[in-house]
Amino acid sequence: MTTLLFFLNGKAQSTDSFVGADLIVFNAKITTGNLSQPQASALAVKRGKIYAVGTDAEILNLKDNNTRMIDANGRRLIPGINDAHTHILSERGFNYTVRWEGVPTLKQALEMLSEQAKRTPEGQWVKVIGGWSPYQFKENRFPTMEELRKAVPDRPMIVQYAYNQAFLNELAMKAFGVGTDKFPGMPGTEFEKDNKGNYTGIVHSYTFTFIGLEYMVPQASFDEQVNSLQNVIRELNRFGITTALDAAAASGYAQGHTPIDFLAKENSLNIRFPFIDIQFGDVSAPTMVDAEINAITKRSPISPGENVDPTMAHGHEYEGSGEMMRLVLHDHENFDKPAVIVNKDSMRLYIEEDVTKLVKRRIPFRMHISYNENITPFLDALENVNEKTPLDGLRWSIEHAETITPENIARVKKLGGGIALDGKMALHGDGFIKTYSREKALQTPRLRLLVESGIPLAMTTDAFRASSFNPWTSISWMITGKSVSGSEILAKDNRLTRNEALKLFTSGPAWFEHQEDENGRIVPGYLADFALLNKDFLTIPDDEIKSITSVLTIVDGRVVFGTEEYSNLSPKLPETIPGWSAIKYFGGYYNSK
Repeated sequence: MTTLLFFLNGKAQSTDSFVGADLIVFNAKITTGNLSQPQASALAVKRGKIYAVGTDAEILNLKDNNTRMIDANGRRLIPGINDAHTHILSERGFNYTVRWEGVPTLKQALEMLSEQAKRTPEGQWVKVIGGWSPYQFKENRFPTMEELRKAVPDRPMIVQYAYNQAFLNELAMKAFGVGTDKFPGMPGTEFEKDNKGNYTGIVHSYTFTFIGLEYMVPQASFDEQVNSLQNVIRELNRFGITTALDAAAASGYAQGHTPIDFLAKENSLNIRFPFIDIQFGDVSAPTMVDAEINAITKRSPISPGENVDPTMAHGHEYEGSGEMMRLVLHDHENFDKPAVIVNKDSMRLYIEEDVTKLVKRRIPFRMHISYNENITPFLDALENVNEKTPLDGLRWSIEHAETITPENIARVKKLGGGIALDGKMALHGDGFIKTYSREKALQTPRLRLLVESGIPLAMTTDAFRASSFNPWTSISWMITGKSVSGSEILAKDNRLTRNEALKLFTSGPAWFEHQEDENGRIVPGYLADFALLNKDFLTIPDDEIKSITSVLTIVDGRVVFGTEEYSNLSPKLPETIPGWSAIKYFGGYYNSK
């Protein structure tokens, strides 16, 4: 009887067809992020997830006739970069802008403006909107108004530096109404004048002024918005970014997300797109938090953690409210000026009121606070909320937290929160030194202490206005301590190892998206998101880290970007519109075309 059962069982098994992997990548140097298997040379993917990691011999046994095979050619493979705080939806007019990210000299940047001015049609503007730093240029300075006027003589022009200042030619000043009530200047706005009392075209201000100006220039059509976001996502994929959490835009959910919904339904959303939301400018409710609650419960019902992408896990997923609750509580992050200190009583009163509403509804929240002076009353309020309406594990975070102290790090940890840092010091740290001193810059932020605290922690870009969307600029700064100018701005005892820095852009951010058990590592059962790099991150000289890009980026088990020997695997990007777009000619990041 036993022999018969063995025979029948063996016969049944022999007739079963072997179902292999959908994708195998082999001959790689894989940094897994998995302590029990830190290195491997091959991985297998099935149904959008990694299901085996090991040696080439082990993984190649999992192929069948339908398996796509990719030879990594000995390159370094890492988990996909996860940017847990960026602003993709603010770039629906991306195709209308000249991008100065990575441009090595001011001379080249001005030549780009001049070339673009010649092709820009009448009625349109020549624009550079954030993402660059004067310290990246060989000349190590801002452009002069004379240089800018010469480059753009007959079209309105705005060149915006972070959310700190803008350079406007005469046509732009007239259109914006500089010096009149038409200009949307918030408190702290300053118009430079020459010795004759005439406006020079240089405007110093804060975030909301520049957001207002963006809505006073020609806007992209819906098709141009979709195309712009496709270009944005392709640029992110180019650097190995596979998840990007949108940290809210001026136009909130759901209306402001229409282009993303379109891409998701077309199965062409080539990045995971979790998002937090803010109903900026909604006057139908007494506060922005009330407007947010109305939006997600009445107008466009959605629950925290709900994914509205029909084709991809975590493709378009609501993660809660933020990064701002009230305009008066926003402390910006203008390193060229002294810190904006919020009224402590207002911070305590409004945060206690607003957060209580969110906690009762179990809506996760994030709060933009750059300076420790404002973090302290925020935590005072949060501790009061927790006593009356327990947070009870609800996830929340402070975004940026550049100057947070050890005492407040401990308070955040006790309350169960996280901190999403950003790499703005890499771009703007030289300005920070001028305002505060090199001594303070060397410990801003307290990277080493934050990593060792065990607090949920991520590094982000805060792109595309306040900083560059290139995560490798930030990774280089964390490791080398150097800004884009080459200046030392981070103390040796405050720097990170290469693996620590990488973790803050891979597994670290997953906590903020409720994905820590499925994203950010090369582990069986995790999402099949990873990048093959053009240089070996773990072995190249320090000064080459900032030049790393991806040659092959995989999201959900499918190729979303490929270059060099993988160019033929890359999906074709639709033609960039409109035809005069600067992105069409220059690309998004320097030398990306």
